[in-house]
Amino acid sequence: MKSFCFCIFRELNTLKLRTSSIVALLYLMLNCCTPLEQQDYSTRLYAELEVQGHRGCRGSLPENSIAGFLQALEWRVNTLEMDVVISKDHKVVLSHEPFISHQICLDRTGSEIDSATHFQYNIYEMTYQEIKEFDCGSKPPVGFIHQKPIPGPKPLLREVIQAVENKRIQLKLPPVKYNIETKILPGYDEIFHPGPAKFVELVLAVVKEKEITERTIIQSFDPRTLQQVRAQNPTITTALLIDNKQGPLFNFIQLGFEPSIYSPDHNLVTDSLVQYLHKKHIAVIPWTVNDLADMNKCIEMGVDGIITDYPEILLKQLGRLGKQP
Repeated sequence: MKSFCFCIFRELNTLKLRTSSIVALLYLMLNCCTPLEQQDYSTRLYAELEVQGHRGCRGSLPENSIAGFLQALEWRVNTLEMDVVISKDHKVVLSHEPFISHQICLDRTGSEIDSATHFQYNIYEMTYQEIKEFDCGSKPPVGFIHQKPIPGPKPLLREVIQAVENKRIQLKLPPVKYNIETKILPGYDEIFHPGPAKFVELVLAVVKEKEITERTIIQSFDPRTLQQVRAQNPTITTALLIDNKQGPLFNFIQLGFEPSIYSPDHNLVTDSLVQYLHKKHIAVIPWTVNDLADMNKCIEMGVDGIITDYPEILLKQLGRLGKQP
C-alpha cells in the first residue's frame, strides 16, 4: 500500500495539477503513507518555549561563528541554529551562502569584496584550507550595528560542535540542541553544492561522529534534503522551512510526509495555523523574530519555539537569561 501511494503521488505530481480534488486526493494518500509513529515534537522534547539562537546570536556577534554560539549557549538558549554548506574537499562548513559573501567577509588581503563578483568565491570549488583565508568576522552586516566584530574564518561544523560541547561541560549546562539548515537549492546541484543525497550524507556523518543524533534537527527550504534525511536516518528530527503562503497542506504534499516541525516566516503564523498543526502533533517554530512585540505575539498564538537573532531579548522576557558578556 505504501509503495502504491508513492507511485500515484509521483505520477500526479508530474502532471502539476492544482485542483482542489487532486489536492484532497494527494492529502489522503499522504496520510495513508505517513508512519503511525509521527513524533509529537513539542511534548516529547520541551516543557517550555524553545529559544533558538539564529546563526548563534547574529545581533551581537558574527553569524555562524564559534564565539556567537558560545555566547548563545551562555545565555541559555535551548537550540543553536546554524547554516551549512559543503567545500570542494567535502568538509561541512558553516555559512549562510555557498559563496564568500561581500556582506560579511573580507578577501584574502583583508580588502572589501566586490558585490558584483562575490559569487566567484564559490565555496564548493574551494578546499577548506582556501576558505580559511577569508575573514568573515570583522565586517558587521548592514542592519546589525551592535554586532561586535571578531576576526576569524568560517568554521567547520565539527569544530563548532566540539567547542560548544566543551563549553557546556565546563559550565555544567544541560545538553543543547543543534538546528542545522542545509543551504541547498534545486538547479544548483554540482555547482554550488553536491546533490541532496551526498549533502545529507556528509552532514549526518559529522552528527554521528560527534554523538549528537538525538539532539539534532535538520531543517531546509528544499524538501529534497528532508526526504534524504528520512531515507538515511529517520530518527533525525526534521523541520520544514516555509516562506510561501500556500499553507501546510500544499507544503506537506510537496514534501511527501509530515515533518516534526513546521517553521514558517513569523508573518505567516496565525492562531488557526498553530491550532491546525498542533492537532496533527506538529510543532510550530517561526523565523526570524527579532522585535519584542512580534515575539510576544507569537507566544500568545501558542508557538512551540522562536528563532531569533536576539535570543538574549527573548530569554530576558521569559526570565531565563543566563550569563551576560
